Amino acid sequence: MGERLNGVLLLGFGGPEGPEGVEAFMTRLMKGRKPPPVITKVQARYRQIGGKSPLLEITRAQAAALEARLNQLGGSWKVAVGMSNSAPYIEEGLKELIAAGAGQVIALSISPHYSRITTGAYLAEVDRLKEQFSCPVIPAPAWYDHPLFIAALAARGREQLQDFERPEEVELIFSAHSLPVSYVSGSEADPYQEQVEVTARALAAHFPANPWTLAYQSKGGGQGEWLGPEVEEVLEQLAAKGKKDVLLIPIGFAADHIETLYDIDIEQANHARSLGLNFRRARAVNDLPLFISALAEVVTEVMKR
Repeated sequence: MGERLNGVLLLGFGGPEGPEGVEAFMTRLMKGRKPPPVITKVQARYRQIGGKSPLLEITRAQAAALEARLNQLGGSWKVAVGMSNSAPYIEEGLKELIAAGAGQVIALSISPHYSRITTGAYLAEVDRLKEQFSCPVIPAPAWYDHPLFIAALAARGREQLQDFERPEEVELIFSAHSLPVSYVSGSEADPYQEQVEVTARALAAHFPANPWTLAYQSKGGGQGEWLGPEVEEVLEQLAAKGKKDVLLIPIGFAADHIETLYDIDIEQANHARSLGLNFRRARAVNDLPLFISALAEVVTEVMKR
């Protein structure tokens, strides 16, 4: 009789792969309501990054690398991808693992920091679906402070830092996705902001010579206050102080997608250049082996419980 198969469901927000998928994606986000006219702007952004987002391709590469690493460490493993708002959906990922014979599934969010609209929503969907299946589904904890994740972020930062003439004088910006302040305050506050700050401080320890600032990006519309400062504000403050060299390290994203390739590489980079700054961005951790090892350790720790 063969060894029992363990499953890992890699959970993500999802997103359209290109301009043609934007309307369907936003309709799902709005729970069937007609999406606003802003979709034409979003479609234009996808065209400006080459007409395609690499998010799903990168997430599948992460899943394949994680599966290989777990099997290397021992046991029998299969890793599938399940997205909250685009194919392959969470239900499809679960069905794939069950069909493969998984005796249990570990639900692992690819979002480093916990928020009710990311990891919380993914796990709620898993919880809703798991009644359909006989196999147990175990949620993995957030991994925002895992030493290997922090080391992977630092490695990505060093890739770019070495290209500056005076690396030790480069101003660092650590960026994460903004959220409404109402989400991180009150009796039911998400731990999101606190976790982001822990990641930032841990990463800063890898660059003791460099001044750094935590900033937020890609905030949505609507009323109410959002987490700040925004990246654009920080760029303006640095330029006003006479700083020249700036490296942005995205700490809130595990994969490059529209919010790194457009929001940072086009919008923020153009703003930085208009201020006279020499601006660069570190790549997301993507399928960097250090990062995959971090995820593998998170999974194996769950198995030890």
